[in-house]
Amino acid sequence: MEYVSLFVKSIFVDNMIFAYFLGMCSYLAVSKNVKTANGLGLAVIFVLLFTLPINWALNTFVLQPGALKWLGPNFADVDLSFLSFIIFIAVIAAFTQLVEMIVEKYLPSLYSSLGIYLPLIAVNCAILGGSLFMQQRDFTNLAEPVVYALGSGIGWYLAIVALAAIREKLAYSNVPAALKGTGITFITVGLMGMAFMIFMGIQL
Repeated sequence: MEYVSLFVKSIFVDNMIFAYFLGMCSYLAVSKNVKTANGLGLAVIFVLLFTLPINWALNTFVLQPGALKWLGPNFADVDLSFLSFIIFIAVIAAFTQLVEMIVEKYLPSLYSSLGIYLPLIAVNCAILGGSLFMQQRDFTNLAEPVVYALGSGIGWYLAIVALAAIREKLAYSNVPAALKGTGITFITVGLMGMAFMIFMGIQL
């Protein structure tokens, strides 16, 4: 039940987009059509699902104060937490490069559609935010960061695909000239954010 609660909350209540506004740059830029949004959303899920557990293990057994005590009593007072940002970003960048190579090789049309925003997953603050929230939540076993990563990725995926679907419909709608493009997109995102605030009242 604890894992189900964590999974549901990470999708709806603690949604990276609508609760913390993380990853907004690529969220707005790549949500012009469903196909491209679907590809980027799946890439974000993949990167989160692999990097967050790795970063949890590094944080638990290497970075946090006293984590190196398994090496011996002389290392019990070592604190490498100041390296967290650098290590987390290095792991994220490595997996982003892997995703980029896979997409370029097997899905060249999607690679062309995503353009610069695919490698920008490495600096997507939703990905780094997942690792930093993992630190704050102080997960006690590997299953928790895996569930949290999957839920957070799915939450980001649902948000970008939903916006892309709405924007495709808006292209055929009678939108006032002054609001076409960015204007109506900001309004739509604001309304979606307010709709997701409903989930914050759920007690799990």
